[in-house]
Amino acid sequence: MNAVMLRDMRTRFFNHGLGFLVQSVWPLVHMLVIMMMSVLTGRASPFGESPMLFFATGILPVLTFIYISRFMSLSLISNAPMMAFPVVHITDILFARALLEIIAGAITLLMMYLIFLSLDISPYPADPLQAVFAYLATILLAVGIGTIVSVISLAAPVFVTVYALLGIIFYISSGALFVPSELPDSVATPLSYNPLLQCVEWMRTAYYENYSDRLLNRGYVVGWGMCSLGLGLFLERALRGKLRDA
Repeated sequence: MNAVMLRDMRTRFFNHGLGFLVQSVWPLVHMLVIMMMSVLTGRASPFGESPMLFFATGILPVLTFIYISRFMSLSLISNAPMMAFPVVHITDILFARALLEIIAGAITLLMMYLIFLSLDISPYPADPLQAVFAYLATILLAVGIGTIVSVISLAAPVFVTVYALLGIIFYISSGALFVPSELPDSVATPLSYNPLLQCVEWMRTAYYENYSDRLLNRGYVVGWGMCSLGLGLFLERALRGKLRDA
């Protein structure tokens, strides 16, 4: 697994290990662009004093999920030559990529905190423990879905493109740029079945004491993460021989 991680770090950017740091900059720029667009259009913050912080609490879980799961979907395809070595397992490649994305995400989170502090915006949540749990639950969901998508993508590479396009739907339906609980029940209830929306709601209830938790079901998103990870590992085990020959 260490060898896979080192190869991944060197080959993805500039053929140098330090190029991996660029991976932390992409989601940071992504978040800043979305937040600035929301602020410049004059959108006020429904909660708290800072519109940037409010949008960040929604965008962070969404981008964490998208980046981890999307790059996991590419892991088996981009590292296919490694599978020629019997000592390298498919799960080594999957979890090496997942770990790299988690580390990159943590660096991105640190940089975002430093930016907020430099702008004199307090980035500290009302309930730090729940904010950590929300972040970890998002990672669990991303790794679970990423495992499923990566197995499918190795068998059918076109699915990588399909999954990338689904990112638009993730943005629209996640509640990152609006408050789902303020929508009519006829809209809010169906949206609440989206586990990514649950991640956003979990993070925002951790940041704002007066944020409604009527749509939040913490067990639901954890269950989604565990079940998707289990299903992904089952598919990998069931299709292992065919995947190595793909």
